[in-house]
Amino acid sequence: MAGPVPQSERAPVGVDPTRASIARVYDAFLGGKDNYEIDREVFRGVQKAAPEAQDLAVENRNFLIRCCRFLALQTDIQQFLDCGSGLPTAENIHQVVQRIKPDARVVYIDNDPVVLAHGRALLEENDNTHFAAADIFQPKEILSNETVRKHIDFSEPVAFLQLGTLHHYEGPAEKPAEIMKEYIDALPSGSYVAISHFLDPEDEHSAVARKMEGVFRHSPMGSGTFRTLAEIEQLFDGLEMMTPGVIRCADWYPDGPRLKPLNQVQHCIAGGVGRKP
Repeated sequence: MAGPVPQSERAPVGVDPTRASIARVYDAFLGGKDNYEIDREVFRGVQKAAPEAQDLAVENRNFLIRCCRFLALQTDIQQFLDCGSGLPTAENIHQVVQRIKPDARVVYIDNDPVVLAHGRALLEENDNTHFAAADIFQPKEILSNETVRKHIDFSEPVAFLQLGTLHHYEGPAEKPAEIMKEYIDALPSGSYVAISHFLDPEDEHSAVARKMEGVFRHSPMGSGTFRTLAEIEQLFDGLEMMTPGVIRCADWYPDGPRLKPLNQVQHCIAGGVGRKP
């Protein structure tokens, strides 16, 4: 059980520092400062299962940067809808895409109290970045959200992002694919969807994937499902996949030739980008 919160870790109103938060745990994985001891406890637990655990978050963030850069450079899309923004870090989505397309609109969605308390102000950095407080696992709530409807034009193609989010859905195994189908059905033709997800690679690294899954799901955070490649591919149902399809994040258009072998954790997160015909 968590002990008293030190004076130096007093939380903003509405934030419970005795309960782990997905956004704060990711912040801890990335070496950030917006987390509490309960969040670092989750990180240390996963590290015991795999010393390179932080690379789950690092590979996810690197994939986010590369796929957003791709979408900004290679498509005509001017609007980005990001589910589960998390806490601001280096190279947020709006910074990546607006460096290429200054007028691109980005709407972030999250309902984590710590993000609402002090993340949204940093994410709403300019007139083309906005924040909506809503539950990303409730498509109807997102699609009817006032801020989303005001700044995302669903008559024009959208870049829809679920990066490092769906593995935190706790419920029926088939539900994430159903959630994605509802979102994809609502997107106009020509839209792009990017997803990253914890991976069970079904090889010699499966054991560490399942070990990390056990720690995540039984930690104070309580979520973190590792799906197989085939299960992750189901999340893109109805889309035309961009080459190379769903693949380890480290292998999705890396920034150069690989000089160092992947560690065991880098085999355990995958991503892809698909286009709606």
